[in-house]
Amino acid sequence: MLGAMFSGKMPTKKDSQGNCFIDRDGKIFRYILNFLRTSHLDLPEDFQEMGLLRREVDFYQIQPLIEALQEKEVELSKAEKNAMLNISLDQKTQTVHFTVREAPQIYSLSSSNMEVFSANIFSTSCLFLKLLGSKLYYCFNGNLSSISSYLQDPNHLTLDWVASVEGLPEEEYTRQNLKRLWVVPDNKQINSFQVFVEEVLKIALSDGFCIDSSHPHTSDFMNNKIIRLIRY
Repeated sequence: MLGAMFSGKMPTKKDSQGNCFIDRDGKIFRYILNFLRTSHLDLPEDFQEMGLLRREVDFYQIQPLIEALQEKEVELSKAEKNAMLNISLDQKTQTVHFTVREAPQIYSLSSSNMEVFSANIFSTSCLFLKLLGSKLYYCFNGNLSSISSYLQDPNHLTLDWVASVEGLPEEEYTRQNLKRLWVVPDNKQINSFQVFVEEVLKIALSDGFCIDSSHPHTSDFMNNKIIRLIRY
């Protein structure tokens, strides 16, 4: 296709300086142009547009580039299959203070203990973190939002949430910036680390991961604050 554009067989429009305008994705075309210059398909390590690049390569029909892309996809597929998942967990108890409306113009000050959870998740599989992001949602300000928007980078995710607090009015969660965590489509709230680990295990095992029996010991898996899973 690219050769046909400049063979004279297809009508082309040029500007006053003789330049042609190609109405395709310029961001992706840079990789195609670099391939034409060097005969190497060089992509950044965090490249996330393989689907778009494949469509552009199919459009231009440059056979050596098609073959180079196929080799790259096989390489990435092998790298994605072998993966590691590491989760560090932390939990603490805090006191939360809030006001309760008992009657019009009458408020009382109250407090309660609140369980605060933190999970630091690292995986060599970017696709798994995307899968995790499609299952876990923050509940905040009356809305559910995917944790995918909180990805620090394609391989790293930090989650912070609280368990439901007895007697805490719904508006206080928003006012004090307290997020709760839910699993969809089950619509199940995660109020403990045990539930969190169980749900993450379901997702990870269904995606081909298995427990690294050396870390932690399988008999104490649910009680560990560092969890490691692997996929071969």
